[in-house]
Amino acid sequence: MPERGPEPPTWRDRLRHGVDRLRTRVPPGLRTVLGLLLMVGGVFGMLPILGFWMLPLGATLIWFDVRAIWHWFRRG
Repeated sequence: MPERGPEPPTWRDRLRHGVDRLRTRVPPGLRTVLGLLLMVGGVFGMLPILGFWMLPLGATLIWFDVRAIWHWFRRG
């Protein structure tokens, strides 16, 4: 039986890796601004390049920062 190389990463692995990079490499204030811009662009979902996919992505980026704020308030 021939040996197989390592399996390619699944979509969940890629998504997890992307989220980790976003959390560590993008400053919180920039994430919030980017999230707001994505949500505003998502309102124009009927246009060809802008789309409704931008709404949940923008909300997710903002949620990273909101969740950090909630943890900060809970500890204090």
